[in-house]
Amino acid sequence: MKAPREVELKLEVSVEGLRQLERSQLLRGKHLSRDRAKLVSVYFDTRKFKLRKKGISLRVRHMNGQHLQGIKCDESGNGTTLSRNEWETEVNGKDLDLEVARGTALEPLLSRKVRRDLKPIFETRVRRTAYPVRYEDSDIELSFDEGRVEAGQRSSSLYEVELELKHGQLPALFRLAHQLAKHVPATLSFKSKADRGYQLLTGDASRPVKAFRVKLTPDQSARAAFQAIARACLYQLCANTGPLRGGAGLHQARVSIRRLRVAISLFSQLLRDKQTDGIKRELKWLTGEFGPAREADVFVQHVVKPVAEADPKTRGVSELTDDIIKVRNAELVRAQCAVDSTRFRALAIEVMTWIETGNWMRADDARKDLSGKGTVVETAAEELNRRCKKLVRSGKRLDALNPRQRHKMRIAAKKLRYASEFFADAFPGGKAARRRKRFIAGLRELQVCLGDLNDIVVNQRISASLVNSATTSERDNNAAWKAFAAGRLCGREEGRLLSAMKAATRAYKAFAGAKRFWNERPDENHSTCHKHRNAGRHSRPPLTVRGRQEAHRAS
Repeated sequence: MKAPREVELKLEVSVEGLRQLERSQLLRGKHLSRDRAKLVSVYFDTRKFKLRKKGISLRVRHMNGQHLQGIKCDESGNGTTLSRNEWETEVNGKDLDLEVARGTALEPLLSRKVRRDLKPIFETRVRRTAYPVRYEDSDIELSFDEGRVEAGQRSSSLYEVELELKHGQLPALFRLAHQLAKHVPATLSFKSKADRGYQLLTGDASRPVKAFRVKLTPDQSARAAFQAIARACLYQLCANTGPLRGGAGLHQARVSIRRLRVAISLFSQLLRDKQTDGIKRELKWLTGEFGPAREADVFVQHVVKPVAEADPKTRGVSELTDDIIKVRNAELVRAQCAVDSTRFRALAIEVMTWIETGNWMRADDARKDLSGKGTVVETAAEELNRRCKKLVRSGKRLDALNPRQRHKMRIAAKKLRYASEFFADAFPGGKAARRRKRFIAGLRELQVCLGDLNDIVVNQRISASLVNSATTSERDNNAAWKAFAAGRLCGREEGRLLSAMKAATRAYKAFAGAKRFWNERPDENHSTCHKHRNAGRHSRPPLTVRGRQEAHRAS
């Protein structure tokens, strides 16, 4: 059975936002017809969520006197794409009819055990108002959904706008989304109704979302690889806005932005246009909004609390702790305001538009193929070699670097680590996988150590500012004691510098000796050119005779 493709964009809105859209001139001015329906959908899975783990949702929906069994499959496996395979069949009653699942993505999973274990796990009750919209020669179904998701004793409200492309061009879908977002506060969402139900069951809705592995193939084009990576980064950013509003998720939100900025730099030859420059400026703005809150959080957790717990009765420590926590909370509010701003909502939709239909995709053929390099393997090998050589060269004089230079080295290590994680599946094979695991572990340790050195500098700066603010305060009777406590914090960080430098030096030596996983190839079709292999060879210090022999064979 050939699966129809569902191409759909979701926007989260408030109930007031739904009412505003229904009354807006965007709809009323066109005298559109509308279709109202009540949808009750029951979702099925096993106790261990076997369907969920395979990216499949299974539900029976009651609508307008019919029961429709729906099977949806997200081929990306992580919910980052706009399109999904969908099979929908009318069934008799509210029970499953697994015989009509033949030829669908569900069929391979239907062992006897799975058939026996399938059961209702949650349901959604939605009032839907759908408008058929003709927009820029494209047919789009605009649906307003209002209802609840229910899983046993747990429930949550649901207010969203769905834009489904029935026929036409994808850019029209995004331009209509931009128009809607101008009328009401609407936030880009990757959550399907099934996602909401599973999060309700597991309690994951308020938890920070970490980055996940991007599935690439060695013969994948550079363009498709960038889209997969960028989608994953944007997904992580949007998924952490909810936890961030609740006080968590700040760190992972920052990680998602950093990863997206690294992805842009990795594929910079492909992305040379003004639209990309605009995206980069906005991402830099958002990084700036999140940065102070993260710095304050690190200072509280790793500097203030250890001192306060070790000697809580010392005068000035508790008062200074209260002041610092107030500063941290104020910076967190700033970050929360950023994700609730019109600027951020526009940025999220614009980034999605850029990933899927950006100007960079309409460049000339030479740029599309990155000057003749057609697959992600070749792009990855060049970038990994270049960045690895640069990092190894910087680390040779680590003890002589000033704080600014160490900070740049830390950023270089972070970029190389993210690149190694992005390109992991481009270099399959047992030996490559083992080398990659050791290489990334070494990079992670080096990044942690360099990050500790950078935190010392930042923490000293914060401590010094606290000393200054305390000594210049005229109304604070505890100013002198606060200044004394801040001085203690500053001295504590100074005392950690030598040991942190030694740890970073050890981590650098371990990293520099790790074998480079990207010089391994599954077959000749995916081998890099001679100059790339040479670059990898020279960037790897030949620490042993065996290492020199392997480098010679690789060349």
